[in-house]
Amino acid sequence: MELLKQKIRSEGIVLSERVLKVDAFLNHQIDPRLMQQIGQEFARRFRDAGVTKIVTLEASGIAPAVMTGLELGVPVIFARKHQSLTMTDNLLTASVYSFTKQVESTIAIAANHLSATDRVLVIDDFLANGKAAKGLLSIIVQAGATVVGLGIVIEKSFQSGRRELEETGLRIESLARIASLENGQVQFLE
Repeated sequence: MELLKQKIRSEGIVLSERVLKVDAFLNHQIDPRLMQQIGQEFARRFRDAGVTKIVTLEASGIAPAVMTGLELGVPVIFARKHQSLTMTDNLLTASVYSFTKQVESTIAIAANHLSATDRVLVIDDFLANGKAAKGLLSIIVQAGATVVGLGIVIEKSFQSGRRELEETGLRIESLARIASLENGQVQFLE
């Protein structure tokens, strides 16, 4: 997706050879027009997959997931990282390690929001080591639902996430695949 790549080039900040900061348009301040186009692109790629629900992880996956849900006309569920007073019973949970935050979190979705008849599309902002995606997949499997694919806004292809997830046979669609962040420069896979 060329518009996304342009945004990454112009507004992304390479913090290290493993960390790209995109808080100007994706995970702190959100560019609504870009999110709308991201949603349209994911919907185009997964329109024939029979998606009935979209699952993401709070907070950075919510904007692209909601826009995709709007385009596909399906509900969006986000796994919570912090339990609330209203979310205590009948939870589907998984443990997820965040590379950027360097912490392990328990994520949760209320079981009544997913069922065995659901065909679920997972949307996330980044794919690096695949820990967040694996946690979300675990929750979906616990519900007995079917995963139809994984939509990633930005993939760090030089990390192991895609390889590990592809071994499970999962369909992965990434809108921008980064080959390298070396020397402070973003290099894309073409």
